Amino acid sequence: MSEASVSGASARGAETGPALHVRGTLLPSGERRDLWLVGDRVTFSPVAGALTVADEGYILPGLVDAHCHLGIQPGGRPSDGVDQARSLAVVDRDAGVLAIRDAGSPIPYASLDDDPDTPRLVRAGRHVAPPKRYLRDIGVEVGEADLPGEITRQAGLGNGWVKLVGDWIDRGVGDLAPAWDVAAMAGAIEAAHTAGARVAVHTFAEESVAALVRAGVDSVEHGTGLNESDIDEMASRGTALVPTMINIATFGGIAAQAEDKFPAYARHMLALRDRFPSIVRAAHEAGVPIYVGSDAGGGIEHGLAAEEMLLLHREAGLSAEAVLRAGSWGARAWLGFPGLIEGGLADLVVYAEDPRTDLTTLLRPRRIVLRGRVVR
Repeated sequence: MSEASVSGASARGAETGPALHVRGTLLPSGERRDLWLVGDRVTFSPVAGALTVADEGYILPGLVDAHCHLGIQPGGRPSDGVDQARSLAVVDRDAGVLAIRDAGSPIPYASLDDDPDTPRLVRAGRHVAPPKRYLRDIGVEVGEADLPGEITRQAGLGNGWVKLVGDWIDRGVGDLAPAWDVAAMAGAIEAAHTAGARVAVHTFAEESVAALVRAGVDSVEHGTGLNESDIDEMASRGTALVPTMINIATFGGIAAQAEDKFPAYARHMLALRDRFPSIVRAAHEAGVPIYVGSDAGGGIEHGLAAEEMLLLHREAGLSAEAVLRAGSWGARAWLGFPGLIEGGLADLVVYAEDPRTDLTTLLRPRRIVLRGRVVR
């Protein structure tokens, strides 16, 4: 199909334009199939007059970034409103990420939930953080007495998730420490579940992640402090791990900046970084669900989900199939977005080469279709 024709298909809305036709090897099944996209739905039944937008290659359900921050601009300040959040989402979209879980935003942007030009969104409200210990202007900071109420409020501001900061540096201690008493955090998790929200918890340190896993969090973000017992507990509960390996790679710089004032913290961060690939590998081998998250926002650029997938393969030793599940069909199912099945959502990326044999193919999407519209 010509580039001019594809551009025309992109410009027409999914509701008013023609049905689209895609042919290629469908993953994860590996079957060579024809798909028709009618509006925002997939069908395997032929549709007369459909416009062919890809007739060869490997078809993958849209990628997922399950830990992303559209409300934080480069440099770490809150985004300058909805338009900037939208522009950051488009960066991810153009890299093949067609679904995002925003794991905490300092600005509201519910208007993007159904924006046809941005990836599908699952959102937390603001990070819920301890007073004077977290990133300035990013989280809402509350003491223990106000924690359950604030968690409940943030559940209403997201669309299914809340984000709890489980630990951070305590300058009085000189090292990582739980954000609040662990019993208070357990109460916050219960409050979120009562409000109908799932809980994503930021945690680096050993003590806090052990307590939070047993308190029933739904996903562990980062999780550098996990041990074998914690991993077994996560596997038995079905608790997800979103490793954000791109983020963990920055620990060397964090340690270097902290070395003079907080040497114990600096050593701790380096130790957590160095053991982390083995922790992720052990979690995968134990059956813990693992999903791709880049932690884009602030110091990490958007559009890096594929690079995160490469790190999971290269450093943590996950197989190509496990990585693709973590960053595509498995993560979509976890977030509630049906894949390329009859009646599923019309989000897909076509690659010229087989990503099962060369994951670097994920860096080179050939065709991107979001909500039944060609966007690239």
